[in-house]
Amino acid sequence: MFLAGFSTFKVPSAPRRLGGEFMIDHTHDPALKSWVESANLPGADFPIQNLPFATYSRFPGDPARVGVAIGDQLLDATATFHLASLRGVMAMPRAERLQLRHKISGFLATHTTGAETMLSPIAAAHLELPCEIGDYTDFYASIHHATNVGRMFRPENPLLPNYKWLPVGYHGRASSIVLSGTPIRRPWGQTADSPAGPPVYAPSRRLDYELEIGAFLGPGNTLGHTIPIDQAAGHIAGVCLLNDWSARDMQTWEYQPLGPFLAKSFATSISPWVVTMEALEPFRRAPEPRPEGDPPPLPHLATNAPDALGITLEVWLRSALMTGPMRISRGNVAHLYWTLSQLVAHHASNGCNLRPGDLIGSGTVSGPEKENRGCLLELTLRGTEPLELPTGEQRRFLEDGDEVIFRACCEAPGYRRIGFGECRGTVIAADPSAGRTPHPK
Repeated sequence: MFLAGFSTFKVPSAPRRLGGEFMIDHTHDPALKSWVESANLPGADFPIQNLPFATYSRFPGDPARVGVAIGDQLLDATATFHLASLRGVMAMPRAERLQLRHKISGFLATHTTGAETMLSPIAAAHLELPCEIGDYTDFYASIHHATNVGRMFRPENPLLPNYKWLPVGYHGRASSIVLSGTPIRRPWGQTADSPAGPPVYAPSRRLDYELEIGAFLGPGNTLGHTIPIDQAAGHIAGVCLLNDWSARDMQTWEYQPLGPFLAKSFATSISPWVVTMEALEPFRRAPEPRPEGDPPPLPHLATNAPDALGITLEVWLRSALMTGPMRISRGNVAHLYWTLSQLVAHHASNGCNLRPGDLIGSGTVSGPEKENRGCLLELTLRGTEPLELPTGEQRRFLEDGDEVIFRACCEAPGYRRIGFGECRGTVIAADPSAGRTPHPK
């Protein structure tokens, strides 16, 4: 009945285009209100201008369904709009996703009889991973992060020659991607005090977080075909917060010559909310100018589109002794050297087939100032300048009981603020059984 009742809503025929696929329309109107009153409160993460997706169930045994966050409620989009899965939404062409946004916005802007029965409180919902993630690739798209880290190991030559020519990345582990709130067990692994070894097998002593943005892909390309840079934005369904937990001591020992492996694959946390690219349209902007002397992107990565995203990111830390978290850094996705569109175009540039529901990470988002640094490795200069906590504690790297919280929002003059919710994870002690010597047979 809701689709029938909704059919009277008229979608304006002339949205405002600002170059390429960039489009702002009535769904971004800051004056637009919802009949869900909590969505209209100042500072709400999920006003009607946002409409992020999630996958959830209402009670144990309830089949997973697609939800749309509105204020402090979840709209059952499976029942209301017959959406079978969030991966199915990601697979839609961008024009179809835009029309779906128009329908959802209209439904939540104009109350129809019985519409409130399609809502349930977010606080009571069992949130799940947005979809089964087939593949996960993590990039290294922040030149500020790459320079800060490179300077610690190669002071005279912090950036390797390829960095300014291509987005560096590695294939991650999809099976260990977990939802916000999942405890993060300190990993065991090989570490060595000397670059020459020998290593020992022990719990990591230099556990770190990495502040990232994740992008869910769709609809993708067929094997052997590329995604042109001017079409890449249409293959990004939405973004979430991503914490690429990293064991720095394990990483230092293992990363030569093929890059990250066990130092990264033990856990990656993501937030449950997929903020759509359509919701982010007012916050797109031109990428920051490249420093003088830097080479321009090769033609298959060159674009004049406003593909940078003005997303403010924050890291909050709470130790087991603290009553509340403290903010330890604040940055912006717009500082990335490579945009999400360039990451997608590069990923597919050899004919690699990207599929709906694949996830890519931006790599640690850092900026030009110390307060913009997106991991403890940078903030504490590899532990030489420890972070002071209000309890008198110090942090060089994460300790057991520490909780890391990511938050994000978009703000721009003339538009309603939208939020991303949170991505949380608490470090718990390493598995005590991992280091036991097996009994001889």
